[in-house]
Amino acid sequence: MTGSKLRCSLVIRAYNEEKHIGRLLTGITQQTLEDVEIILVDSGSSDDTVAIASRYPVKIVEIRPEEFTFGRSLNTGIRAASGELIVITSAHCYPVYPDWLERLLEPFADDDVAVSYGKQRGGETNHYSEYQFFRKYFPDTSQPRQGHPYSHNANAAIRRSLWDQHPYNEDLTGLEDLAWSSWASQQGHAIAYLAEAEVIHLHDEQPATVYNRYRREAI
Repeated sequence: MTGSKLRCSLVIRAYNEEKHIGRLLTGITQQTLEDVEIILVDSGSSDDTVAIASRYPVKIVEIRPEEFTFGRSLNTGIRAASGELIVITSAHCYPVYPDWLERLLEPFADDDVAVSYGKQRGGETNHYSEYQFFRKYFPDTSQPRQGHPYSHNANAAIRRSLWDQHPYNEDLTGLEDLAWSSWASQQGHAIAYLAEAEVIHLHDEQPATVYNRYRREAI
C-alpha cells in the first residue's frame, strides 16, 4: 500500500486567520488526494476565522488561549483525527500545486519514514530575510532520507502510530516540530524532505513580532 492511499487527516492551527484560512481550505479541497479529513484547531479567534472555516467540510475543535502551546494545540487536533497519516500546516499557508498532499505523503510508502516535510516559499508580504531563510532550509532538491533531524510543521506530515508513542511536547514555547523529529531520528526512523510538496507561507510581521518569535524559539 502506498502512502497516498493511507487515510489522511489534516490538522490546521489557527488564531485570527480570516485573511488566509479560506485560501488554504480552498486549496485543500482542490487537491488530487480525495477523502481528506480536515481538522481546524482554533485557539480563541475573535475574527471570522471559524465562520469562514465553517463553510468548508471541516471539523472544528477549540483550545482556550490561556492553555495554548504549539504542542498542545497539535495534540488536541491529532486526538480528534482518525487518519493513519497526519498532515500539519499553518493557517497562513496555501498549497502551490494540486498534488501537494500526494507528494507530501509519498515517502510513507517506506515504513521507516516518520516525518516528511515540504518546501516553503514566501509571498508578497514576507520580508527579504524570510525569503533567505526559506531558500536555505527548503532547497529545490528533495532528500528522501536526509541526514539530520530538521523538520517544520508549517508543511509536514507524521505517522500517527509514532505520535501515539510520543505526543508533541506541550511545555515547549516553540520548535515542537524539531523536538519530535529529533526523537523520531533517535529511534532510528527516517525523515524525508519533498521539494515538490510546496506551500506559500505568508507572514507580514512587524519587528516586535519577529523578535517575539525568535525569543520563543530560543527559549
